[in-house]
Amino acid sequence: MACSDFVADFLTVIRNAVTAHKDVVTLKSSKACEQIAEILKKEGFIGSCKTFSEGPKRFLRIHLKYMRDKKPAIQGIRKISKPGCRVYTASDSIKKVRAGLGIAILSTSKGVMTDKQARLDKVGGEILCTVW
Repeated sequence: MACSDFVADFLTVIRNAVTAHKDVVTLKSSKACEQIAEILKKEGFIGSCKTFSEGPKRFLRIHLKYMRDKKPAIQGIRKISKPGCRVYTASDSIKKVRAGLGIAILSTSKGVMTDKQARLDKVGGEILCTVW
């Protein structure tokens, strides 16, 4: 069965892996998923992410991050904009996630970025997901 929403599948795989306390997760790659993974790595939610190929297929391997008490760095991850109901926002209307403790990831005209970066660049866009 073909996947129609790679970002939703990406977020679901990460959510399930964190719930199952997995260390590493491997999934099919897309440009949007790679960009989201890089943001999660930069913000400290995951340990590392690498892309690799097996023939014509590209995969993304993500090493999940846990605290000293085995608590995952990702407490929650939620898809906001869905294929049936896209959610867009202006730069001055971007709300903080969990009073600034989490991040929102947006797809803007300047690329995929966090809510903080979108506010600084004064650019709005589609809210892909929130992570806390």
